[in-house]
Amino acid sequence: SYFGDKSSCVENLNTLNLTSSSVRGLNSTCVGKTPLSSSTSVCRSHTPLMGYSVTSSSAVSAHTAASVIVAVVEGRGLARGEVGMASIDLKNPEMVLSQFADNATYAKVITKLKILTPLEIIMSNTACDAGNTTKLFSLITEHFKNVTFTTVQRKYFNETKGLEYIEQLCASEFSTVFMEVQSKYYCLAAAAALLKYVEFIQNSIYAPKSLKVRFQGSEKTAMIDSSSAQNLELVINNRDSRSGHTLLGALNYTKTPGGSRRLRSNILEPLVDAATINMRLDCVQELLQDEELFFGLQAVISKFLDTEQLLSVLVQIPKQDTVKTAESKITNLIYLKHTLELVEPLKAALRSCNTQLLKAYYNSLEDTRFGIILEKITTVINDDTRYTKGCLSMRTQKCYAVKPNINEFLDIARRTYTEIVDDIADMITQLGEKYNLPVKTSFSSARGFFIQMNADCSTLPNGQLPSEFTKITKMKNTYSFTSADLIKMNERCQESLREIYHMTYLIVCKLLNEIYEHIHCLYKLSDVVSMLDMLLSFAHACTLSDYVRPEFTDTLAIKQGWHPILEKIAMEKPVSNNTYLTEGNNFVIITGPNMSGKSTYLKQIALCQIMAQIGSYVPAEYCSFRIAEQIFTRIGMDDDIETNASTFMKEMKEITYIIQNANDKSLIIIDELGRGTSAEEGIGICYAACEYLLNLKAFTLFATHFLELCHIDALYPNVKNYHFEVQHVRSSAGNKEKIAYTYTLSKGYTEEKNYGLKAAEVSSLPSSVILDAKEITNHIAEQILHRQKSTPEMMKQRAVYHLAMRLVQTARNSRLDPDSLRIYLKGLKEKYEASCPAPGKNDEQ
Repeated sequence: SYFGDKSSCVENLNTLNLTSSSVRGLNSTCVGKTPLSSSTSVCRSHTPLMGYSVTSSSAVSAHTAASVIVAVVEGRGLARGEVGMASIDLKNPEMVLSQFADNATYAKVITKLKILTPLEIIMSNTACDAGNTTKLFSLITEHFKNVTFTTVQRKYFNETKGLEYIEQLCASEFSTVFMEVQSKYYCLAAAAALLKYVEFIQNSIYAPKSLKVRFQGSEKTAMIDSSSAQNLELVINNRDSRSGHTLLGALNYTKTPGGSRRLRSNILEPLVDAATINMRLDCVQELLQDEELFFGLQAVISKFLDTEQLLSVLVQIPKQDTVKTAESKITNLIYLKHTLELVEPLKAALRSCNTQLLKAYYNSLEDTRFGIILEKITTVINDDTRYTKGCLSMRTQKCYAVKPNINEFLDIARRTYTEIVDDIADMITQLGEKYNLPVKTSFSSARGFFIQMNADCSTLPNGQLPSEFTKITKMKNTYSFTSADLIKMNERCQESLREIYHMTYLIVCKLLNEIYEHIHCLYKLSDVVSMLDMLLSFAHACTLSDYVRPEFTDTLAIKQGWHPILEKIAMEKPVSNNTYLTEGNNFVIITGPNMSGKSTYLKQIALCQIMAQIGSYVPAEYCSFRIAEQIFTRIGMDDDIETNASTFMKEMKEITYIIQNANDKSLIIIDELGRGTSAEEGIGICYAACEYLLNLKAFTLFATHFLELCHIDALYPNVKNYHFEVQHVRSSAGNKEKIAYTYTLSKGYTEEKNYGLKAAEVSSLPSSVILDAKEITNHIAEQILHRQKSTPEMMKQRAVYHLAMRLVQTARNSRLDPDSLRIYLKGLKEKYEASCPAPGKNDEQ
């Protein structure tokens, strides 16, 4: 057996078995877990996706269910830390391979898995041997408690077999992937185990040369760890997981499931290549400027079904032929015809475009294979067969899909079917006349044909239906029922349908075999459709709000930026603020009272950075970004009972992760640190963490309530202090002071004193306690607070540093003409002289 011996997994920890009540369709697969993963065995129903037909683009919600299976394998001995991954989406026939060296925290693996949101994870049984569990296995089981784990014998992780599989199954168009993966043994090993397992649970095999195989390094995208994605509410709202108040929700105006999936993966893994991002931005700009192009494209794109899922079903060959697989294949061929008929309108919509990327998409639709496949389909399938809504009309489409005179037995079966349907209609009419009732014929996929009648029970003789009618249900004034004869007729109808489907299926299979060699152009099509859908979505978001096109430089400068999700919640534009960080001022400390807007501001900067790096416009009047290779956040004050972490331990783990992984191209956002311990220790930890991060060229924004931290700018000239302003308003009723929040950022640190006490006053804490607290606070403040004063020498050094940084920046980025430049430099000189304490003669030069 492929899964090792059949004894129960509790007795035998080496293998984890798949026991199945019916291996024929593997319809109820119970996947046990080793006791090591501290979880009860998970039973998941693996319904093979054979009979899975493609949803219309309106049913977007269905595509969010997990459908990805991932195999993970790690090197042993000296190669520990080298990880291979292979994943395949059951709804999209694309296998993604990746292999990378990870550090001891396995941050990359966990992040990649969180983005994939797997249905099931496969690992080798040697990774979880009793008493010898690998660190990677423990970490994955800890992070993915609700995901099914299956362990497979190590021998199935076989790189030679993996390469053979890829040679057999990879579509010729993507064969360059061989060059990339030939020497990447771990991802090949993962691919071998994955494909073997998927074919086993799906009870089907992939058609030769039909899969898209892609190798994905971890260099081309920015890394956002899973806790940052959660803190920033990129794809899931923290309060209510069903809420659309997320970055995905704010940008998602996609019309197809593929577009929505692509937008989600882009938000979680933004691009780091400025040229690619600018190509996307050019497209969005053209879509915004050319209304005809925008509406023309949107109209065509919204007619597409889930192309990826359609492909997935087409390239799988079932091991058994059942009525369900037959019906599913016929449905999907009709969907394929519908999809291919949209290629010409899509080309027509793109014909007049100017940007490089849109032209490239237009050219890829020039592929002759779309025409070839459609031609082959139309030789067999009726021209007017198309995707329709409604189960009866779709059933009729499937019945009459194949042209007449191709198979005379099929024509006879269809005539029989038509006669039966006519007989049913006649029979129901006669029943209506016989009992003088206003009956009509209805159809549902569950009941087949049945009788329906709108009538008040007072119009019925004795208030009852005749005894001939059975299975009566009533909904308001509508009766639904059937009769013994109608049930028999329905059975005959089903019988005749089965014959029709069987014969149509044989013709469809023959047709599909001819199409397989050309099918790869559909990968291109689904790629183009999902990408265009996402770009249209970006353009649509811009039309609803005043977003601006971002620039990419070595500076993070946002003029009057605001929070994109907050705008959606508030339904009006939030207060906007400026942001400015450069290599010379790469560390910003933000202070201000509780609820003054610090957290919102920090999140807003990270969200704007992500929006810019996926090719979207940004909520601001002007913005320039430095491309971030990693985005880290440390936000929130929660305990985590599950992992036995107190608030303080959780903070320490998060800051450790940042310190271990940050580099010069990171964007780091820290919203309060050291709050879970005593003030002295908290300040000490904050100060030390700041000093460490100050040695990097990363852009860091640090919000804190420890005002002592603000004086770090006396020692480090690359620190800038900002604060959120508040105003004190006296209430008309009496002498009580109220705080009015302006949500406006200003230079310097907050002048507010004891704002914690003011917040306490607003709450219903007894006034005696508050008076006591004020007295004690004043007493302590007198004892402790000695302000650090800057010496003239330090002030001069600061002035020199700032002048140098401004000059370097001007040399790099200035677009000023000589006269304006002269005026600017003169202004710099005056500023420098003013900030020097007592300039000597040498300073003039």
